[in-house]
Amino acid sequence: MPDTLPFVTDPWFYLAAVPAALLIGLSKSGFASGFGALAVPLMALTVTVPQAAAITLPILMVADAAGLQRLWRERDAALVRLLMPAGLAGILVGALTFGVLAPKTVSAVVGALTLIFLAQRLLFPPRKDGHVAPRWAGRALALASGFTSFISHAGGPPIAAYLLPMRLDPLRLSGTTAVFFAVINAAKVVPYAVLGLIDLRNMSTALLLVPVAPAGVWLGVWMTKRISPDGFYRIAYAGMLLTGIKLLWDGLR
Repeated sequence: MPDTLPFVTDPWFYLAAVPAALLIGLSKSGFASGFGALAVPLMALTVTVPQAAAITLPILMVADAAGLQRLWRERDAALVRLLMPAGLAGILVGALTFGVLAPKTVSAVVGALTLIFLAQRLLFPPRKDGHVAPRWAGRALALASGFTSFISHAGGPPIAAYLLPMRLDPLRLSGTTAVFFAVINAAKVVPYAVLGLIDLRNMSTALLLVPVAPAGVWLGVWMTKRISPDGFYRIAYAGMLLTGIKLLWDGLR
């Protein structure tokens, strides 16, 4: 019987999950960093948010490995050192409050803040030479990124709100976010296991989707090297816009 199989068998789930896994790979390449936060909402069209988050975690980690292989040397080590401790603290906060805050509430807050950030960018465009926000702002946004990443893998918009205005070289931005989220996602494994989210059904389903993510990473890195910095940032902001709208909609409906 299909119900006895150790993985999700609903074809509607895979209609959403395969594009979600591809978006994860693209986001890990840095090419479409905002789109990665859409993975859980897409999967959650057919399964619960906690199950979608559990299935997504191994896919994220495989995409992280593929991204690190291509982008490790491009990272900004100083930015990684600034952001990482706060990001890990956000994971701890997420683990301690998991189940207290509804995922839809977190989605609504992240979506609203993302749209506010984009509105601010539109009304007050950044200087061409880039703008470096205060270090405390970077730590605060990294904390928010770790927290929202733990709850629903939606850590991209907060960290992008700090990094995008700097107008870093696209590959430098991609490498920095790749290292940051590789550590953040690895730090989720033990808390997810303690919370009972890692089980045979979820992990078997993730295994079926894993090959899609590295293909997305490869495609994203290939495209990042072939478009202009202005084009890269237009795509990044478009990803944040779609993500903000989707997360806000999911939280309010």
